[in-house]
Amino acid sequence: MPMRTLRYIGWKDGDLHLGYHEDLPDYMPQGGSLEELEENLRDILSDVEAGRIPQARTVRQLTVA
Repeated sequence: MPMRTLRYIGWKDGDLHLGYHEDLPDYMPQGGSLEELEENLRDILSDVEAGRIPQARTVRQLTVA
């Protein structure tokens, strides 16, 4: 699979790093470090794309005239 770059919203709350993918706002992993948070974000994306999370809601775009 080709490398791609996705944006996420992230912040620090105490000792935890929290965040979510812009296109998957329902899933908010955390990590003890920024690296752990980013790995958890990758895992969620992989699970959603593989269909391992049933009824996953995603943000999509609609073009209208």
